[in-house]
Amino acid sequence: MNPADLATKLIPDEELTPVSAEAVPALPSFAGKMRECARAYGTPYSELPHDVQDALVLRRLQQMIHTLLLNPEWKRRLGGCEIPETFEQWQRIPLSDKDLQREFYTETRPGLVVPLDRGGFEIVASGGTSGGSPLEIVYAVRELHDTYRVAGRFMGDYQLAQHLPGSPRWLFTTLADYQMWSSGTMVGGVLQNVPGVNYIGAGPVTAGVLEQMFSYPGPKALMGITAGIAILTELGAGLKAEARESFRVAMYGSGVLSQAKRAELKAMFPNVTILSYFAATQAETVGLQLSEKTPWLAAVPGLHLIEIVDERGRWVAEGEEGELVVTRLHAHEAPLPRLKLGDRMIRRPRLDGPGLRTHQFEFAGRTGDVLHIADSQYSAARAFAAVREELKAGTAVDLNEVAHEVQFVNHREERLITLLAAVDDVAGLTYATEAPLGPYGAQHLFLNALPRALSLFNQGEANAASLAKTGYRFQIRFVHRASAEIERTHVGKVPLVRDRG
Repeated sequence: MNPADLATKLIPDEELTPVSAEAVPALPSFAGKMRECARAYGTPYSELPHDVQDALVLRRLQQMIHTLLLNPEWKRRLGGCEIPETFEQWQRIPLSDKDLQREFYTETRPGLVVPLDRGGFEIVASGGTSGGSPLEIVYAVRELHDTYRVAGRFMGDYQLAQHLPGSPRWLFTTLADYQMWSSGTMVGGVLQNVPGVNYIGAGPVTAGVLEQMFSYPGPKALMGITAGIAILTELGAGLKAEARESFRVAMYGSGVLSQAKRAELKAMFPNVTILSYFAATQAETVGLQLSEKTPWLAAVPGLHLIEIVDERGRWVAEGEEGELVVTRLHAHEAPLPRLKLGDRMIRRPRLDGPGLRTHQFEFAGRTGDVLHIADSQYSAARAFAAVREELKAGTAVDLNEVAHEVQFVNHREERLITLLAAVDDVAGLTYATEAPLGPYGAQHLFLNALPRALSLFNQGEANAASLAKTGYRFQIRFVHRASAEIERTHVGKVPLVRDRG
């Protein structure tokens, strides 16, 4: 059957355009449509051809816009937007941001298609790890549990199966509900739906608790925020060899785990595979790293529409960097289309079978990870990569290998940018870099590196000479790995950039 015809059969016109808000809770779930589609082809949904998946997703997006138009606030926002007949037309739907999310789904929650007093909803919150202001979003419990099952099965089939042989198998998380409801509750919902594992929502653990968990027989996987994974080398120092060998998968939350931390983990746990688990408030499983061979993240087919867009909201080409935009497909009662999550990604070629067929992308940093120097904006992630290359070439010191954490501090009034690197041997590394670089070496190093770090929208506007004219000074300072000079959020994350004054 033609993919578009099948999509129309699966989501018929009477479901495509619900007549009222009262009719929305009775709409069949999108998870059910995915199962029907898989049965029609005799193939798991995640392995269906891309044109089949795309046709069903586009039909669901059309249904979402029809549903949103039942809400007066959304009707005003969408204005004269047409129902998208193609993904090209979908890209004309206006982008949503965290401010809109807060306005539409917090306090009086005017963005709900189905009123909250009907019941059957779950409120999920984020502590505002970037902006500092809490965010809330609303889900129908029935659809939330659907996404848990879809994502959990995907993890089991395509990410964890090869690493967790035998039984019993264990899956832990050290995320805490009181820190970030989104991660503690929502990621936990996914993990407990991975087939064939025993799930433990441990929350933050001590060395004694980790020892107890790792004493259970069988292979183990553990998911936590990046800082929670990094500290396992300290907490696990007293573990027996058998316990250390049973640790097979470490999954770290959104962000970057330094090479130094990876080396420590692998030295302590000889069988561990370290993978990224990328999640957010609106999307409990945005992307999963399937192999250590590549940092690319795979989307869970049918869970969200993942878009990497330019400043106009249009899709970037493969290999190009843009902003991450997510639309949750399982959201009849409370849709939020085209939400900017505050992350930058590189669009990568999609997986096209045999087996798994899905979209891929690569984390490139937070949208706010920008160094502002005069009138130019420099990508902090690219700035670090360029500075690291220059430093390694001039001193043989590789920040990826020696630094547990790094952070740029921009003192705007003083026109001073400092790259702080948290390391074990402060004195030794300071000498190893200062001696070959000389008194002005760091300044020259930054002037050479930063032009390679201009954001996509500012390329070609600066060089070493123009940077020098800004009057900015640059330095690299090594601090102890526990130093308070490196600012951390209340959940232990280390922002790449901190502006002061």
